[in-house]
Amino acid sequence: MYTAEMRELIKKVEATRPSRMGHDFPRLSPEAKLEILKSNHPDYVESGFRPLNLGVNSGDRVPLELADLIEAKSRVELDKVDLNRVDYDVDVLIIGAGGAGAAAALEAHNTGAKVMIATKLRFGDANTMMAEGGIQAADKPDDSPARHYLDVLGGGHFTNIPELAKALVHDAPGAIQWLNELGVMFDKEEDGTMHTQHGGGTSRKRMHAAADYSGAEIMRVLRDEVRNKGVEVIEFSPAVELIKDTEGKVAGAVLYNLETKEYSVAKAKTVILATGGAGRLHYHGFPTSNHYGATADGLVLGYRVGAELAFADTIQYHPTGVAFPSQIFGALVTEKVRGLGATPLNIDGEQFVYHLETRDIEASAIINECNVKGKGIATPTGEVGVWLDTPLIDMIHGEGTLEKRLPAMFRMFEKFGIDMRKEPILIYPTLHYQNGGLLINDKGETKIENLFVAGECAGGIHGRNRLMGNSLLDIIVFGRRAGKNAGAKSKEVEVKDLTLNHIAEYHESLKANGVETDRVSPMLLPRYRHGADKQN
Repeated sequence: MYTAEMRELIKKVEATRPSRMGHDFPRLSPEAKLEILKSNHPDYVESGFRPLNLGVNSGDRVPLELADLIEAKSRVELDKVDLNRVDYDVDVLIIGAGGAGAAAALEAHNTGAKVMIATKLRFGDANTMMAEGGIQAADKPDDSPARHYLDVLGGGHFTNIPELAKALVHDAPGAIQWLNELGVMFDKEEDGTMHTQHGGGTSRKRMHAAADYSGAEIMRVLRDEVRNKGVEVIEFSPAVELIKDTEGKVAGAVLYNLETKEYSVAKAKTVILATGGAGRLHYHGFPTSNHYGATADGLVLGYRVGAELAFADTIQYHPTGVAFPSQIFGALVTEKVRGLGATPLNIDGEQFVYHLETRDIEASAIINECNVKGKGIATPTGEVGVWLDTPLIDMIHGEGTLEKRLPAMFRMFEKFGIDMRKEPILIYPTLHYQNGGLLINDKGETKIENLFVAGECAGGIHGRNRLMGNSLLDIIVFGRRAGKNAGAKSKEVEVKDLTLNHIAEYHESLKANGVETDRVSPMLLPRYRHGADKQN
């Protein structure tokens, strides 16, 4: 698959390898980290942001694409929705069926609540399925939740909401135990001890993994457990609007069947938004590692009923997305590859950044090397990237390690004639994670009565940057917390008459704040056909 010119450049990688083996590249100073962030990270490119004109976060900067969705009209056709005809009547309605939604469903079910999941695509079509590297937890003798907490805060540049970071690390060992008892097949030593690995920004080896398909394995187990419990799951039926009652409390959602184009009304005593991320909005024109349905729906729905956004202006660009071949451009190359020793190199075969800096620093350094210094490697399709020296993995850990520990990654490149054991791969940052979202407390509650949030559409946990492995941890910890608390809360809720009056109020607010638009949201699905609108 590599061209003759690329193979010539690989010779430079091989030539510098002996001098690099066994020598750690120096880490950046705090001052140098701040400088490289401000000079290169997309979060600091002001042309990609604008302030919101209305709502609880009026005046706050958010990405242009998200602002357009928030400042849009509801896609609900009110004359086609009869709130007096309730199609589903449950205690807890969960919107989204990834890892957070599934974990929430299990815990809400355990409270005795009647639970239903409504999801845009199929059960499990979510970023959870695509998470590769692992899940963090401080459960080894040389580690502690306190150390994990300091790493989380350091990775988030000390902007995290402390109570949320504390909850994340406090629940982590129990989350691993819970998943293990449910049947997740974590990597283990011969004596049954869980294998753990370093991630960027971690001071201890606390990354638990199932090869390099950790998210898919976790989702497999959670999905089976939800089905075994008999929880109702409505597929291909995204929520297009939240419903309130006459007291202003969230009381369900309007669902839209993607196949029949019909609306249905789901009444609920509590609602959990677990709709995931926003990668398919392609902020700043970046490719994405996200699944097809990641279009920020939860942020739009929550904001429209008055929930507050937190850290919505900070996005994670994973440093190692595929730059070549073009067929898998933007696909994720798990951080576990660097955790096992693969290092980033420029066109001259030189390492230019420590391979386990935090993701925002690592991504910024790669962008700087390619776009400022001009030392990236051009691909035949006009993209640019840097090498990731994957043959180092077997050289460091022994022959067969890469194929054993990274089987999915190995097969992905092998399909295109690239042998990661013998040849470096080309990588460039890819839009990966929504650091911010709807503000929650440590119970998973928003400030809007009876509205909970879990997973990637929640904000405040990770501050301005997330460490590897804390996303899978996040969906379990806060999915479980939201499920438990929403289930318990549902026992004391009496839903009044249903109303969608907030839609008309929001539309009036658009006009009052000078926003004249024909846009509708949530987006639901992106469109990539040439000449088509960018949204459904």
